[in-house]
Amino acid sequence: MTYDLYIGDRTFSSWSLRGWLMLKSFGIPFKSHILGLYSGTLEADLAPFAPARQVPVLKTPKGHMIFDTLAIAETLAQAHPKAGLWPEDPARRGAARSLVAQMHSGFSALRTHCPMNLQNAWEEFEVSKNLYADLAYLETLWNYAFKMSGDQDWLFGAYSLADVFFAPVAARIACYKLPVSQQAQQYVDKHLAHQDFRQWRAMGLTKHYDPFPYNMPCASVPWPGPRTIAAAVAQGPSENETCPYSGDAVTDFLRIDGRVFGFCNPFCRDKTLVDPAAWPEFMALYSTAKA
Repeated sequence: MTYDLYIGDRTFSSWSLRGWLMLKSFGIPFKSHILGLYSGTLEADLAPFAPARQVPVLKTPKGHMIFDTLAIAETLAQAHPKAGLWPEDPARRGAARSLVAQMHSGFSALRTHCPMNLQNAWEEFEVSKNLYADLAYLETLWNYAFKMSGDQDWLFGAYSLADVFFAPVAARIACYKLPVSQQAQQYVDKHLAHQDFRQWRAMGLTKHYDPFPYNMPCASVPWPGPRTIAAAVAQGPSENETCPYSGDAVTDFLRIDGRVFGFCNPFCRDKTLVDPAAWPEFMALYSTAKA
């Protein structure tokens, strides 16, 4: 009973991030498939999923095609009622659905002027009048949710689809250093530290772009998320003989603090290289070997 999720480039595709988090963060088994959003093949790649014209696309275990994130959210919530995608309390659930619908259909200035970019942040980005208006309404919605939940970490208490839909918004606020209240910034930081979000970003940064799709007339500064562990590509041999993710024999290596660790392929190595602390399987190996 595994779903297939067809997504675009992780560093830039905000809607793909939402689709992926819906499955990953609620423990629903799935396989990801990357389509050519920035390689010029998207139209051909999506042809088997017509009438879908954008990513993500979800193929259910029964072969049904769902090609809108709001439809994907409701499909998964209906199929997995005990997974906790929506808040259990009826009042919070209704409010969460309302916020998701607002995010799904609105915030055009935020989308237009601040395309999602998880590679770096921009310094002194100019905020337009329309963007200020979007941020003000965003604060209104978030404050409404926090008041209902008693100012808990996530919008409605436990992590829900409402938080999934606002994850790319948090990334935009972080990337462009947009002005928000202290409570909103704390919520943004919560997203940036979320393990699933960190893993998505790390996998995205295994791919490099030349030219970069969304350059801005601003100074580029490092990504503002949690500080990661410094690592570098290395030569073997390694402390471990099998990959911490697959259990297969190691072929590719990285070095941390003078110690060498092995992985079964370049992708496993490179996603770990970007953010070692995002991966529990690797950190278990790292901690055990260090002891």
